[in-house]
Amino acid sequence: MHTLTQFRLCPKSRSVRLALAEVGVEVVLAEERPWEWRAEFLALNPAGELPVLALEGGPLLCGAYTISEYFSEILADREKDGRRAPLFVGSPAERAEQRRLVDWFHGKLDREVTRELLVERVYGHLMPDNAHAPDPGALRAIRANIRHHLAYVNHLAHTRRWLAGDEMSFADLAAAGHLSTIDYLGECAWESYPSAKSWYARLKSRPSFRALLADRMPGISPAAVYADLDF
Repeated sequence: MHTLTQFRLCPKSRSVRLALAEVGVEVVLAEERPWEWRAEFLALNPAGELPVLALEGGPLLCGAYTISEYFSEILADREKDGRRAPLFVGSPAERAEQRRLVDWFHGKLDREVTRELLVERVYGHLMPDNAHAPDPGALRAIRANIRHHLAYVNHLAHTRRWLAGDEMSFADLAAAGHLSTIDYLGECAWESYPSAKSWYARLKSRPSFRALLADRMPGISPAAVYADLDF
């Protein structure tokens, strides 16, 4: 069995979990606390970044980019449930737009929101020997950035069937990885972004999302509507 080393609220790990579920690849999950910088984990990925996928009898794939591109290549001509595997699909121009948005969510959104939100709201809570009290100023800046990114997702969802175009792709899964983490922490004001909410509700209702909605972080309860499909 393949093993995915991940952290349950890591958005990049979540995007890969969604992608693997969508293409029907089963994995065993191994939980890794990214702030611990364990030597055993660094031996897997010297960059110290999640996720890492160890393929049974195959290569070690480090990072969401590597994993998504690997499966995009090997599944390029395969179908699941009568449609192309939903990673990078369509014409070269369409795939370029999908990759642009993956870079937006796993790059810009991660830098401006999710990474810092996890530090302020999650990592400090889970490090009793080095407790970090949330910084109100940092949280204000993060929440302003959340509004900016939700507005952009709302624009994309309002003007397109899926975020990158007519077909669901890894761009949607990358966005959902981040927004599901932010939503777990109760930081998504969905009512102000109806098109984004409708898009997220469609993704949230897919079978691939069930495992994420069942995730619980010890000591940090999810928002009341986190697992609610009719939120």
